[in-house]
Amino acid sequence: MPQKIRDVAVKTGTYQDNQGNEKGRWQNVGALMKGDDGGEFIILHRWFNPAGVPNPQDRDSVVLSCFSVKDKQQSGGAPAPANDPPAQDWDDDIPFITAWSAW
Repeated sequence: MPQKIRDVAVKTGTYQDNQGNEKGRWQNVGALMKGDDGGEFIILHRWFNPAGVPNPQDRDSVVLSCFSVKDKQQSGGAPAPANDPPAQDWDDDIPFITAWSAW
């Protein structure tokens, strides 16, 4: 059975934390999987449209980042690992339609 080995996310913007540090705002868009034969493949959510990702450097491509999958046994109060994206803030302005708001 295929196994999820990474979350795939795209940077949608930035925000300032309580200490005034600029942080990236991330949206999970899929998963990096490992098949039974050891091959790796990516599954993207159907609603993800790369045309809606901010493009500050005027590039023709979109960068997707891979982050460690959070352990389902991890306690709710434990901090996220340093290279994982922060929890989604649903009050931000995401430049593309999310799956449930399109209906």
